[in-house]
Amino acid sequence: MSELVPGGNLPLPEGAVTVRVPGPFDVSALVTDDGGRVRGDADFVFYNQPSAPGARLTDGTLTVEPRALRAGATRVTVIVSPADPGTPLGRLPAPVLQLTGAGGRRLARFAPPRPRQETVLLLAEIYRRGDGWKLRALGQGYADGLAGLARDFGVEVVDDGPSAAVPSASAATSGTPPATDPAFPAAPSGSRAGHPPPPTRPVPYGPRMTHPASAPSPDLAKFLTLVNSARTAAGSAPVALDTRLTDAARAHVTAMAAARRLGTEGPDGVSVHQRLTGTGYTYITVGEHLVSGPRNPSEFVDYCLRTEQPRRTLLDPVFTHTGLAYASARRSGDTYWTALWAKPLTPGDLSRTADEVVTLTNRERARAGLPPLAVGPLLARAAQAYSTDMAGRAFYSHTSPEGTQPWDRAAAAGSTRRSIGENIACGQRSAAEVVEGWMNSPGHRANILKRDFTHIGIGFAGGGPAGTYWTQLFGA
Repeated sequence: MSELVPGGNLPLPEGAVTVRVPGPFDVSALVTDDGGRVRGDADFVFYNQPSAPGARLTDGTLTVEPRALRAGATRVTVIVSPADPGTPLGRLPAPVLQLTGAGGRRLARFAPPRPRQETVLLLAEIYRRGDGWKLRALGQGYADGLAGLARDFGVEVVDDGPSAAVPSASAATSGTPPATDPAFPAAPSGSRAGHPPPPTRPVPYGPRMTHPASAPSPDLAKFLTLVNSARTAAGSAPVALDTRLTDAARAHVTAMAAARRLGTEGPDGVSVHQRLTGTGYTYITVGEHLVSGPRNPSEFVDYCLRTEQPRRTLLDPVFTHTGLAYASARRSGDTYWTALWAKPLTPGDLSRTADEVVTLTNRERARAGLPPLAVGPLLARAAQAYSTDMAGRAFYSHTSPEGTQPWDRAAAAGSTRRSIGENIACGQRSAAEVVEGWMNSPGHRANILKRDFTHIGIGFAGGGPAGTYWTQLFGA
């Protein structure tokens, strides 16, 4: 059985799968197409409408037969809400998804971060990938209840209650500044370092739901034409649309619109970078535009080209792929945008990036009159494993969650170096940027210029809240 984290995914076996969330919760589902919109009322499966082609609710358990879904359906979003609609999820036990396959075989378990004031949680989605189907863990919270969530998926809900005023958002960009952790100095020489719902409930939707004409999706072809025209004029190669980037952008912009605020991390605690790696796209570098205000792709691209930092990202020659999505906030009507830019990671890219960090590090040592560091394969193995671990488990520290220190990790990789030092950093998008950041920090600079060190290992991984995680491991 797999233990999933937010953004994690799992290939599904053929046949039906069941989803259960024990406790005082209701499970429901939305059946959508590639545009993330329902086709009609029948695509909303909940306690007053417990079945649809390929999906049915029985005593609080959702059964999905992916290949029996209605024509055009490409995903089923699994939703959990309190059995008592007036109770915030934060007052209840943490919901835990349990996924089983044929014969009751347990496939996966997902325990999302504990909700707070949210009344609805997008727990997971079952989605088509090529000829197969997968489950992706989400954990995205909503504060507006099932009715607000349904509206965001294209269902018009007749609500008899008064509408609350919502502050409007302003045009802005958001990004995560790169960070460096205080350097870990060299260790001394020799150290080692089941509550089923009632049959029916009074709710302001159900028979009264109507489904208006679907809102238009972003004109991706027009967006791409405008972007590549600007890139060509600037001497950069064109980028191509990638559905994984668009999927991640759609998930993130939906979260921002629901919360009515911009941010690299959504109200569910999942970052835009985690959403991207959750689609299976592994990158060597990534960029993002998080904007509110523009009304169409033309206005969005125009804004990016008129603003210094967004312009640099849009024109950056390193990027090869892009994805775009937008969503409108309920009541305020403000439009939120997410554009992602990336270059996929290949084994050659990883090797070249590590080599570039070593070259830049040795250049700084040469300027200080110091001998160059040689690459230590065991140090490199430990450094790469640690960067991957920080990105995968979304932590950032010289001390791992298990309490290991740099010399512990070096020793575990087989290194017998007498003295170990470590620099880590997150958020930097290139080797040059990360080495410059380390050299501008006295503690990190001291490790780079320590005369006793003779060997170095480099680690890099994309993902996590910060987007990129770097490790330098030094040994003497």
